[in-house]
Amino acid sequence: MRDHGLMITNGALFLLSFVGMVLSGVRTYNEEQLSHGEPGVTLAGFLLTGDFLEATFENWESEFLQMGMYVVLTAYLFQRGSSESKLPGKHEPQDDDPRAAAPHPDTPWPVRRGGLVLRLYEHSLSIMFFVLFAASFLLHAVGGSEAYNDEQASHGEPGTTVLGYMGTSRFWFESFQNWQSEFMVIALMIGASVYLRERGSVESKPVAMAHSDTDT
Repeated sequence: MRDHGLMITNGALFLLSFVGMVLSGVRTYNEEQLSHGEPGVTLAGFLLTGDFLEATFENWESEFLQMGMYVVLTAYLFQRGSSESKLPGKHEPQDDDPRAAAPHPDTPWPVRRGGLVLRLYEHSLSIMFFVLFAASFLLHAVGGSEAYNDEQASHGEPGTTVLGYMGTSRFWFESFQNWQSEFMVIALMIGASVYLRERGSVESKPVAMAHSDTDT
């Protein structure tokens, strides 16, 4: 529990928040249905609605995009004095070529295998986030088009396809309103960590360290 407490706690907070989202979401959905003279749905039925898919994956896509971009950008860009940045002009262990590493039994298998497997593995963290982003982006479009078509049908208007929905301003508004908040928070974290501290946190520099120094 101590060795994995950070992941376990965040996983538990995710589950609690997700359950809260589902329970409050189905109630909100049914209230809207009843206000339009439409039947409500069960909890299981709500999980299959476009409203649920849209609400879930439009948020997930922004999180995966944020982290994927953050992983890539921190490999090449710097912010002097920030705990979120490597030190400009200094070689860091993360920059080492794994092909030059001495063989060791605990070395990850892709490093020992080499070739294309290693090429993919040395970028596997960003690849994972971008694949999850692409999947969430598509599911956002699928759920959003279903919710949009339901609204159109209730007003006697024609619906659209998933690709058609992806061409609407509504789809991009849903995406950009989430993306902008994610990049704003990351920029704030990078800049604030130059001057502010949180004793004991790996996301902070030592409290007594100078603002211009980077903790690496």
